[in-house]
Amino acid sequence: MSAFRKSIAKCMYLAESGIRRSSSMVSPDTKPVLYSYCYSSCSWRVRIALGLKKIPYEIRPTSLVTNRANEFTTYTNEYRELNPMQQVPALQIDGQTLCDSVAIMHYLDETRPLHPLLPQDPHKRAKVREIVEIICSGIQPLQNRLVLSHLGKDKSREWAQHWISRGFRGLEKVLSLSSGKYCVGDEISMADCCLVPQVFNARRYKVSLDPYPTILQLDHSLTTNETIRASHPHSQPDCPPKLANK
Repeated sequence: MSAFRKSIAKCMYLAESGIRRSSSMVSPDTKPVLYSYCYSSCSWRVRIALGLKKIPYEIRPTSLVTNRANEFTTYTNEYRELNPMQQVPALQIDGQTLCDSVAIMHYLDETRPLHPLLPQDPHKRAKVREIVEIICSGIQPLQNRLVLSHLGKDKSREWAQHWISRGFRGLEKVLSLSSGKYCVGDEISMADCCLVPQVFNARRYKVSLDPYPTILQLDHSLTTNETIRASHPHSQPDCPPKLANK
């Protein structure tokens, strides 16, 4: 082996050893803590991912509503230190805090490879990432709570319907070519983690789903999955009592 290759091999060994040492500093019995709001689609993605990967975790309800009293955590200076963007989710895991749902899903897959959320095939992996980006960058941010609050009550529903419908027109075409049992072939993935909450949001804003048969079929199949059902907003501890378990 050349001196150059020996040097590269040594660097890789030291890096891997460092990862193992840092991981070993965190007790394996320490459960991740998820700061979550029941109706947050970003939080829901992570709840699905944790469930599919069979990772036990503690949930800490964190209200997005600041103008009413409730028994759950609201945005405070303490939470601002945890997540400077004052959004959910935030996941405390392995001695650190992650605050973006897509970054969290990738981290879970890279550090806990059982029950993978990304396919092994490179093309399928790219397709999963494409669908994730369509939903998480091209649809959801345009109809999230902060945007709709800024628009005001009179305009918010029409705005949400417009951007969800526009996004679903493109997503339907992508999924019609990529889907099998799930969004990409017959392997459940982080694309499915993102699709279910977005379809739920579409229904909340009274978007007609009739033009999107592939999306409807996938959503129907996914929402019969017991793990995904357990992650539903109405099954969360901060769900309004009148909607709990419905």
